[in-house]
Amino acid sequence: MDRDQLTEHLKFAAELGVDGVSRDPAWRTRPEAHVVRQAQDERATDAADSPVPSMDEHGVTFLRSAAEALAAVRADIGDCTRCKLHKLGRSQVVFGVGNPNADLMFVGEAPGADEDVQGIPFVGRAGQLLTKIIEAIELKRDDVYIANVIKCRPPQNRNPEPDEVETCEPFLFRQIDLIKPKVIVALGKFAAQALLQSDAPISRLRGRVFDYRGAKLIPTFHPAYLLRNPSSKREVWEDMKLVKKLLSAQV
Repeated sequence: MDRDQLTEHLKFAAELGVDGVSRDPAWRTRPEAHVVRQAQDERATDAADSPVPSMDEHGVTFLRSAAEALAAVRADIGDCTRCKLHKLGRSQVVFGVGNPNADLMFVGEAPGADEDVQGIPFVGRAGQLLTKIIEAIELKRDDVYIANVIKCRPPQNRNPEPDEVETCEPFLFRQIDLIKPKVIVALGKFAAQALLQSDAPISRLRGRVFDYRGAKLIPTFHPAYLLRNPSSKREVWEDMKLVKKLLSAQV
């Protein structure tokens, strides 16, 4: 690691509440980012060789890549009117973004105002912090996949209601099943509780690893919460070290 890279690494560490250079072996022996990306490239090649089965409107089965299958899910959602959110001020559906063959997937709660305008998840201040967290584990946003439980912004950024979750979460399940990530990070209380079907507080859920739809799921604090409570960044640092360990073990 050259001086500029070290400086950036320390800046990211500082964002997560870590002072100085970590002596934790998990960070001295981490795999280089190009190793993770090489593994993802190999998965993309495999996906191209072994496309995802699907079915057209006539019931004829054919094969498509994960990227094409995700595009089909997005097309299926359309300009969604399945729940009441389409009448409550949302501008557009915010589907998801990133590598369709990602090893790591982040799942948040719902789009906010910036996301509703741009149609991309996590682009506001919380999204900028999430980008730094991703870079702190030596990956880029393009290496991961980012989505939300709910695809439309609730009014005044209120929590999604049970009927909205019930209507929308099957699309998230389809995203997860097509991407087949090795690790899923649930960002915040709502996403963790929705995915795990639990009412436990995030303080009890984080720091643990759950089996979920063929992946390892790690709940952690939402970046928006970290903006309000910077002292919790240390706990997110620990969670991300666990993410790195799981990715390293499976690369």
